[in-house]
Formats: sequence, C-alpha cells, structure tokens
Amino acid sequence: MSTAEQPLDLLCINTIRFLSADGVQNANSGHPGMPMGAAAMAYTLWTKYLKHNPADPTWFDRDRFILSAGHGSMLIYSLLHLTGYDLSLDDLKSFRQWGSKTPGHPERGHTPGVEVATGPLGQGFSNAVGMAIAEEWLAAKYNKPGHEIVNHFVYTICGDGDLMEGITQEAASFAGHLRLGKLIALYDQNRITLAGGTDLCFTEDVAMRFQSYGWQTIQVEDGNDVAEVSAAIEAAKAETRKPTLILVRTHIGFGSPKKQDNYSSHGSPLGEEELAASKVNLGWPTTEKFFVPDAALSHFRSALTQGGEAQAAWNAKFAAYKAEFPAEAAELEAAIEGTLPEGWDAHLPTWKATDKAVATRVAGGEVLNALAKGIHNIIGGSADLNSSTNTALKGMGDFQPADFGGPGMMGSVGGEWGYGGRNVAFGVREHAMGAAVNGMAAHGGVLPFSATFLVFSDYMKPSVRLAALSQLKVFFVFTHDSIGVGEDGPTHEPIEQIAGLRAIPGLVVFRPGDATETAEAWAFAVQHSGPTLFALSRQNMPHLDRSTAVEPGVAKGAYILSEAEGTPEVILIGTGSEVSLCVAAQAKLKEQGIQARVVSMPSWDRFEAQDVEYKASVLPPSVKKRVTVEAGSTMGWHKYAGDEGAVIGIDHYGASAPGELIMKQFGFSVDNVVATALQVLGK
Repeated sequence: MSTAEQPLDLLCINTIRFLSADGVQNANSGHPGMPMGAAAMAYTLWTKYLKHNPADPTWFDRDRFILSAGHGSMLIYSLLHLTGYDLSLDDLKSFRQWGSKTPGHPERGHTPGVEVATGPLGQGFSNAVGMAIAEEWLAAKYNKPGHEIVNHFVYTICGDGDLMEGITQEAASFAGHLRLGKLIALYDQNRITLAGGTDLCFTEDVAMRFQSYGWQTIQVEDGNDVAEVSAAIEAAKAETRKPTLILVRTHIGFGSPKKQDNYSSHGSPLGEEELAASKVNLGWPTTEKFFVPDAALSHFRSALTQGGEAQAAWNAKFAAYKAEFPAEAAELEAAIEGTLPEGWDAHLPTWKATDKAVATRVAGGEVLNALAKGIHNIIGGSADLNSSTNTALKGMGDFQPADFGGPGMMGSVGGEWGYGGRNVAFGVREHAMGAAVNGMAAHGGVLPFSATFLVFSDYMKPSVRLAALSQLKVFFVFTHDSIGVGEDGPTHEPIEQIAGLRAIPGLVVFRPGDATETAEAWAFAVQHSGPTLFALSRQNMPHLDRSTAVEPGVAKGAYILSEAEGTPEVILIGTGSEVSLCVAAQAKLKEQGIQARVVSMPSWDRFEAQDVEYKASVLPPSVKKRVTVEAGSTMGWHKYAGDEGAVIGIDHYGASAPGELIMKQFGFSVDNVVATALQVLGK
C-alpha cells in the first residue's frame, strides 16, 4: 500500500514512525524501536484527546504530557514538530547533535513543549504523579461552582523499564492511595528491554499489581488499533476516582522485517538497509528522508486551530471567573507567574543572641510555617517524618481524598482531609517524593517542598539532580545533618552526602549556622528561580552574635560573622553547627594574643556566585592561615583552607552515642579548633 492509498490515521502514524527512525539513523545514535512501536497510541492521544496549544506551550490549563520512556525521545520530537510547536524539520535532522533543540533525552526548558526531563527510567511517571497532585490541589483551591478554571489531565507514556524501577512502584502506590483520577498512564508493553525480552527478568502480572495499588487497568490487545486505544482513553477519562494504567500491547521496531520484536531495535539505529526495508514493508517512500505527506501534516497542524480555540474558550471562562472572584483570580495569576504576594515575609520569626538555643530543624519549621501564612501556594510534606523534620504546616489540612479519613479521623497536623490540604503525606517513599515535588513544580502554580533526613538524600539523589538540571523551583529539606544525630548511629549519620549534593551543578545548598541563618536561607529560596536544599541540625545550636558582623548576608554564601581586631592572623571558616565552635575558638585565641576572623559559610554555591572583590573581602588571599570546620566529609574544603591551612572534618563513619560526646570524640570541639589554628600558625 503506497502512502497515497493509506487511510489518514495510518498515514499519520507511519509519518511518526519514519520521522523518528530517520532521525535516529541520521544521528547514527538513538532508540528507534520504541517510537515505531508506540506511534499509534501516541498519535491517538495527541490528535484526539490531548488538550494543548502548540502556539502557546505554557498555556496553564493544557493537559500535561510526559514521555517517561525518554529514550524514545524522537517520538515526542516528531509529535511536537508535526503538531506545530517551534521545532522545525531541520531540528529533527540535527537530533543528538551539538547545539540542537533535540537532545538524546527530553530536557525541560530546552525543547518547546517538553514538560520535564526524562530518560532515567521511572522519573517521568513519578513526575506525572506530582503534576496530578498539583492539578487536584489547584482545582480544590480555586474552582468555584460554575467556574472550573483548573480542569486538565496528566498523561504519560511509560515502558517496561519504567515499571521495573522502584521509584515507579513508590509513585504508583501513592497515586492509587490519593485516587488521582486525572492521571492516565499508557504503558507501551512491548516486552523488550535493551538486554533481551522481559521474560528474562519481568514476569509479574503488572495489571494485578496496579489494581492492588488502587488503579483502574485497561488492556489494549492491539496497540496499532486506533479505535481500541481511543476506547481505552475514553474509559480512563470517565473514571474520576482512580488513576488509570492502559496496558497497550505493542511491537518494538514495528514494520522492520528483521528487527521488529527484537532487542536490537531498542538502542541502536536500524541501519540504512533495514530502514529502507522497513519503509518498503509499510509502503513508505525510500527516496526521501524525513518525508512528511501534506495530508498528514495538515491533519496534525489542526492542533493549532483546536488549541487556539480551547485556549480562547478558557480565557473567556477565566475572565468571567475574575469578574466574580477577583481576589482568587489575582492570587492564582500571581502563583502561575511565580510572583510572591506583597508582605510574604511579614510573619518571619526573628531571634536574639541571648535566646535559648534551638535546632535549625526547629527554626526551619517555624520559618516554613511563617512563610506558608504569607505565601498561599506553599505545599509539601515529608517521608513520614513530620515530627522529626518539623515541616508540618500547622492547621493547614492534609492533602487527601475528601472522604478518606472516615468519621472522626483527623489529619496528621489538624485541619480537614481534602485535596485543598497543604500537607502531603508522602509516606516512606523518598525517591517518589523527590520526583513528585519536581512534577508539582513543573506543573506550575505551586511551590512544593519535601523533607527527610540528610542521610536518606541518597534515596532521592536522581530526583534532586534532575531538579537542578531543569531549574525547578523546589525546596528540599534535609534534617539530622551530621554525626550530631547521636544515638541512631552511623546508619543515620551523614558523612559524604553534603559533599555530593554540593557537587550538583545548579543546586543551591545551605547549611545554616543558626536560626537566623535558616530564616535568611529560606528568604533567599522563595525568591530564587531554581532548587534550594537545606541541611538542618537535629541538635540545638546557640544563636550567633551578629553585633560585629561585617556585611552579613547568607544570600551571598559566606560573610564575616565576627571580625578580628586589626588584621587577622588566621581565618576560622565554619558552617552549620560548627560555626559556634569557631566563634568560641576566636575568643580563646584572643586570650593568647592571636587575632582571628570568623567566617560563616552556609552556602558554597552562593559564595562562588559572588564577584572576585566580594570573595576577596571575605577570604583575603593575603591571609593564608585558615582553618575550616564542618562535621562532614573534608572533600572540597581544601579549596578554602589553602596550602597553608587545615581542614577539620570527618572521613569515616560515626558512632552510636549522645551527639555531644560523638562530636567531641571526633574532634569537633573548641579546644581542637584552637589547637589546629595554633598548629597552622606554627605556635
């Protein structure tokens, strides 16, 4: 059958298949099999159901689409080009090339129409759960009778590999519990992985597993049957109390005579000969690469007209809403634009140097609650650790299905159940939590936070990294930040974690030295456009005396907390709970006639972002005698200590004992800071 004889649906599906396969072949790199097998389901979704406007990829009430199986990126690039996004045919031809808009895996902010960065399997699926949470919360908060201004679906296409990943199992369990009826996952069930068939390692009943999570499951036996896929999507949209998994039986590398249903089509180009044979097999021209039939393009481009009409209808609906509910409309507009409300910092707590010592996790909780009073779209929670991380938003309700709690049940922090609650009980699901808050941030309209112990950042590191890569405005709260954890012992005492997190490009990491620094770090974070991470203490910390501080500014990453009398002979650089040790050591050194400057350095990232003059004013190159103090890995600190300085840290695991004793035993004491400074000075 030639292209001229093919029905329109088949013509469009084959256009997707061969644009994708040509792109991979042209790059001589990539994954052609998934786009060729999933083309029919993607076509059905994008042309018949997806509410979007290619002329305005950020229109707020659009449906969200995530290609979780991001290795099949040519699928989404083909769809974006065909439906009229700002992605040209030349962009498809430069797939995986330097400077192109079509990287090997989808990247948020790089390609118009890509919602989140995917490729690490399971991330996109779990982002979709976060997006569905954001949609439900915003709908509960802002929709009014007769005014449904937030009403859209979240779709994802995932694969066998996605559903093997542990993060997806965490996220699916959570989504089922929350009854996220606007979440629809199409599972590209081609039963092939990079190494071979899924029967090598993945033989469970996936539908039964998802049913046990509380999902609706629908089986599509023929993934090339547009009518069958359509019926499944219709049924998924009709189910409002459960998320839906549509299991679509597909054939990887569909149409390839030798590589269909074979793992060889997963991660390598088909090869010129096999690609030509595939085109002949499906009645596609072999004389022109990146061939797009006029009829297919015209059909795909109707998305521009339909999307424009849908957006115009929504604009009219929002105008009516705004006329009747001006305050709510203004608040939602500000949230969508990322504008902080006037007086957002009015409730921030303050402390004096003479106040009772307090752990920065406790101070952080006070600050977060104060910010939540003034910033109405802060929403988040912890991995079942609210009482330990101090991140419960008091009296602001729990994000749950409205009827979940049953008669007489209360939320974890008071208030009522319902999708309007601002406390999200993520459960012991750190990795899914990280990906979900990323999805919430990517959705827009909310400022999400997550919380757990710093040592468990290892469980969510991939999500933190993707937040930084995508510059998502997410707040990652990690408490119990050092060996000061104490009795819980080395399994719960982070050593290397803070160094690893600081190494992530684009992530701002704060380890504040007291309550005031914690408040200043949060104030920076809510104004910052990217992700911010807080490492907070379990143990109480004294309030730092800022009466002699020179240009204090946590936002600058490091500042002179306590100046020497005259030219400093040595600089003591501390962070977190160890700053107070430096202050006390400065006083002891002064008794011996030695002038020391104390620098608090809560954030390497922010300090490195300052100009040369500022950095030199805090750490003058002429003062080479320096001591850095942090109860964590010494990795990286030598940069600030210099060749003539010393680093006090810990490069081994901790112990189980009272925190104060552990700190002293491992050298985090005033006496050791003094002794090290004297050694550096040769005294």
